[in-house]
Amino acid sequence: MTLRKTAVLVLALVLVLASLLMTGCTNAATTKVKVGVLYISPVDDGGWSQAHKRGIDAAVAEIGAAKVELMELQSINDTDTTATNAAIDQLVSAGCQIIFATSFNYMNAVAAKAKQYPNVKFEHCSGYLTDANMDNYFGQIEQPRYLSGIVAGMKTASGKIGYVAAFPLPEVIRGINAFTLGVLSVNPSAKVYVRWTNTWYGPDVEKEAAVALLNEGCDVLSQHQDSPAALKAAEEKNAFGIGYDNPMGSAAPKAYLTAPIWNWGAYYAKKIKAVMDKTWKVETYWGGMKEGMVALDALSALAPSGAQAKIDAVTVDLKAQGNDYIFKGPLKDQTGAVKVEAGKSMTRDEQMSMSWFVEGVVGEIPSGS
Repeated sequence: MTLRKTAVLVLALVLVLASLLMTGCTNAATTKVKVGVLYISPVDDGGWSQAHKRGIDAAVAEIGAAKVELMELQSINDTDTTATNAAIDQLVSAGCQIIFATSFNYMNAVAAKAKQYPNVKFEHCSGYLTDANMDNYFGQIEQPRYLSGIVAGMKTASGKIGYVAAFPLPEVIRGINAFTLGVLSVNPSAKVYVRWTNTWYGPDVEKEAAVALLNEGCDVLSQHQDSPAALKAAEEKNAFGIGYDNPMGSAAPKAYLTAPIWNWGAYYAKKIKAVMDKTWKVETYWGGMKEGMVALDALSALAPSGAQAKIDAVTVDLKAQGNDYIFKGPLKDQTGAVKVEAGKSMTRDEQMSMSWFVEGVVGEIPSGS
């Protein structure tokens, strides 16, 4: 081989190598973490799913859109195991490295799929199961619920406050009790009347339950659902309402007082970053107002005079003590039986399995819940 041919061949090899190196660098620079999200309702539902979507968008903005590839599936019924399994399979097939399942009843399907796909990280919201590649996350929403109870207790003229409740799960029961304890802290003679809908997102059913409570004389409503249907019913009846999940003032401006709201963004950013830098680990997260996971929306102009000052004072203790402040004894159930003795607070496990109503709640918990 001549010297010229040898030089040409070496130059060609150098160019090929440089090209490969450049391609590798480019791919490394443009590699994105693939994130999957399951939502139980539309992401513009005004409540639960919209709050999660707001958190996901905040996380992507913090990390950088160029570094995250999102795949979001909306309106996946969490009581339909077949649909949930198919949705998870779709996300995994698309290459998602971490999947956020944002509703309680996804839990068992997620747990099974976590075993099927050990290389994918699964994040389940509001449940309690974990595995080597599955953890759970939630927040102490009872804290702003308690504060919203203060607003409702100060606002009611009839002393009858309605609560449109979703499913008879400890999460919902815990919220009703926290709200009621907030009400009673400022209005000991008031009562909280509960109607069950067995829905997370069912505006028609929720509005029907809200109207029934209003017709029974309730002049302030609260809720544990994902739509502003109860608020809209209150507005139509010239009553007032407490929202949930997201600021809901625009849905019923003539009724809206405030709402316990979720701020998921910081958690989502943390867990996505952990996948990116390979530090992801299983945890059971339960942040409160102190951590910024939950908050009370700004009070509207319809809120009662003096409510903000009262809330500000209580918030200091809530941030310091968390849920221990709310579920501190003595606490009695509806029958008058002492459930938490004076000087003690309910443990986390006791709160997570709560199956009884505090004094002041009018209504029953369906058997078997």
